[in-house]
Amino acid sequence: MPANPSLEVITGPMFSGKTDELIRRLRRARIARQKVQVFFPALDPRYTGYEYGKVTSHAGSEFDAVPVRSAGEILQSVEEGTGVVGIDEAHFFDDEILSVTGRLVESGVRVIVTGLDTDFRGEPFGPIPQLMAQAERLDKLQAICMVCGEPASRTQRLRNGKPAAAHDPVFMVGDGAMYEARCRAHHTVPKA
Repeated sequence: MPANPSLEVITGPMFSGKTDELIRRLRRARIARQKVQVFFPALDPRYTGYEYGKVTSHAGSEFDAVPVRSAGEILQSVEEGTGVVGIDEAHFFDDEILSVTGRLVESGVRVIVTGLDTDFRGEPFGPIPQLMAQAERLDKLQAICMVCGEPASRTQRLRNGKPAAAHDPVFMVGDGAMYEARCRAHHTVPKA
């Protein structure tokens, strides 16, 4: 049975379980005997400790996936009969991801996308806000603030254990020691 064509976006800060939720949905689609393909940006170095052909959550869940260098490669790689396409870490793609997801949905595919909705400064991140606006289903997850333990909706970048400055580059892939989940009250971005 084919999937219901739609766009689903799973968003939130780092450490909120976005990739775990993506993998949960993909496994359910497989149980429903739907053909599933998953893609992620080839630049994410988190996968160097794992087999490279997988998306991997911080909690250790993994699912077979294809690394791509651009959103356009996704369209070229989707096989006939695929009913569900997962795209992890979509904030690393440029705006081409908007037309790619649109074309997939128009062709009858259920597309499930994950990505950070805001960057470390707390500002809208790449194409994710536009994908959120186009989605039939939107889930904004929260993590746990590493300062106070309350729900966290922000990603705090750290440099030498201190909050990174506003002028730091937006794209800087990493986790663990470089990033923390923070609530609004404990998220800070020094101007200098």
